[in-house]
Amino acid sequence: MREVENSGDPDGDRDDQWVNPDPDEIQELLEKSKRVAVVGLSSDPSRASNGVAAYLLSQGYEIIPINPKETEALGIEAYPDLASVPGKIDIVDVFRRSEFAPEITRQAIAIGAKAIWFQEGVVSVEAFELAKEAGLTVVMDRCMLKEHVRFS
Repeated sequence: MREVENSGDPDGDRDDQWVNPDPDEIQELLEKSKRVAVVGLSSDPSRASNGVAAYLLSQGYEIIPINPKETEALGIEAYPDLASVPGKIDIVDVFRRSEFAPEITRQAIAIGAKAIWFQEGVVSVEAFELAKEAGLTVVMDRCMLKEHVRFS
């Protein structure tokens, strides 16, 4: 069953809805993906981005830190933006405020990412629509760590 999400409309009658992939699709995405660019990855171990990326790294994912304020995170060279990363990206995992989601989505589309994953609390219908129109898999308002644990 597909889960219809709603960003603040209790009646569910506005056009500000999105649909996350089925659990099977999320599981397949997690299993088939290898390279994850973490936008907003902090070198501070107390930050959620650091904990999630460290977990993903421990599970065999290649993590690419994206943060113009960092030179490295988790001992890995950081890049200022997605366009600076060499090679293909499977998932762009976003730890930035919702207002930045559309621009990050445009960058993810431009580099040919397969999927964009917005962490818990990151919601943008505009970003969702941009990504879907470009053929990206979109997961919104979900924690990649929690989803990975759920399917492990």
